[in-house]
Amino acid sequence: MFDFDRIIERRGTHSSKWDNIAKLSGITAPDAIPMWVADMDFAAPPGVAEALTAEVNRGVHGYYADTGTWAEALAQWLKRRHGLAIDTAWVTPVPGIVAGLGMVLQALSEPGDEIVLFPPAYHAFRKIILANDRRILDAQLVNQQGRYAMDLEALGKLITPRTRIVFLCSPHNPGGTVWSPDELTALARFCAERNLYLASDEIHCDLIFSHAKHTPTLTAAPEIADRLVSCFAATKTFNLAGAHMGALVTSNAALRAKINARVAAANLTSLPSFGMIATEAAWRTGEEWLNQLLVYLEKNRDLFDAAIEKAAPGARSMRLDATYLAWVDFSGTGLSADDVAARVAQRARIFASPGQQFGPGGDGWLRFNLATPRPILNEALARLDAAFADLRG
Repeated sequence: MFDFDRIIERRGTHSSKWDNIAKLSGITAPDAIPMWVADMDFAAPPGVAEALTAEVNRGVHGYYADTGTWAEALAQWLKRRHGLAIDTAWVTPVPGIVAGLGMVLQALSEPGDEIVLFPPAYHAFRKIILANDRRILDAQLVNQQGRYAMDLEALGKLITPRTRIVFLCSPHNPGGTVWSPDELTALARFCAERNLYLASDEIHCDLIFSHAKHTPTLTAAPEIADRLVSCFAATKTFNLAGAHMGALVTSNAALRAKINARVAAANLTSLPSFGMIATEAAWRTGEEWLNQLLVYLEKNRDLFDAAIEKAAPGARSMRLDATYLAWVDFSGTGLSADDVAARVAQRARIFASPGQQFGPGGDGWLRFNLATPRPILNEALARLDAAFADLRG
C-alpha cells in the first residue's frame, strides 16, 4: 500500500539531514548521502497529509487550544500498541522530548547535581544536561555478546549525594537494545532504593522489529510510578521530526506540577497547531503504515548488516532490536578510528554519526541511519564496499 522505495528530493527544502551535510561534516560532494540524524526519507502516513491539508484549506491558523483529543489519541495508541493504560490527565505536551527533558532537569534537580547516563547514549542527553549546568555521571554499558547491558553494581559505586536523575533510552539509542522487563524492574528498584528520579525516553518504542517486544517502563515497574517520567512522541515513529511535539507522562500529581511549572515559566504552554494536528492524526491513522514500514526497515537492517561485515572484514553491526540506526564497531578491522571515518566520509561520501559523540564506549564506532529508500541504501552500500576494498586483498 505504501511506496517506501520512492525517492523524495529533499535537497533545498530546509532539510537538516540533507542541507546541512557540508556544514556539519565537511563533505562537499553534491552526491553525498546523509546517514546521520534520525529522520527518515519516507513520506509520512497519508492521514497526516489529509489532516494538515484540511487545516491549510481552512485558511485561519490561530492559537491552538484544548489538548484533550491529542492526549486521548496518545493514550489510545499506547493502550493499543503497548498495552499501557494511562490517564490523559498525566500528559504534559512539550515541544520535543529533548526540550521536555530540559524541563525535567529544571524541575527535579539543581545546578551542580548529577544526572546518570548509560553511554554510549543519545548525544542530545549530554548537551541538555551540560547546558543546564548539571554534571554527567556516566555508567558505561557493557557489551555482552553483541547486546548492551546495564551494570547497576558499578553504577552503585558512583552514586553520590548530588545524584538526582537517571536518564534511560528505551529502546536504546544508539545500540538498538530493547530492555527486558527484568532489566527495567532492576533499574527501577535501584532508583527507588537511592531516592532517584527516572526519566525514561521511549521515543523509539514503536520502531520494534519482529523478534522483539518493547515493555514500557511504567508497565515493568508500576511501583516506581511516583518517581518516573515517561517520554513518548509520534515524531520518530511517523517521520514527523519537524513537528517538534512530544509528551511527558507521570502519574505523580506533585511531580507533574513541578514540571508543568517549568513549562509555564518558559511560556511553552502555547502549542504549535500544525505539530499537534500532525501527531494526533498519525496516532489515529498511521498504524498500518507503521506495520509496513517495520517490514521495510527490517529488510534494510539485514541488508546493511551483511554488506558492512562483508565490505570491511572485522566490522560488526550490533544487532538491532529496534530503531533504524545501525551501530557499527570497526575496531576489528585493524584501522584507526580516523582512517575509518575518512574512508566513510571521503571515499564513500557518506555522512555517518561519529561514535565518540555518544560518550564513553563510542570510540571506534559509527552510527548509520538506514531509514531511506532501498535504491539510496544500495548505493551507499556499494560505496562502502569500494571504500574498504583494499582490506579484502
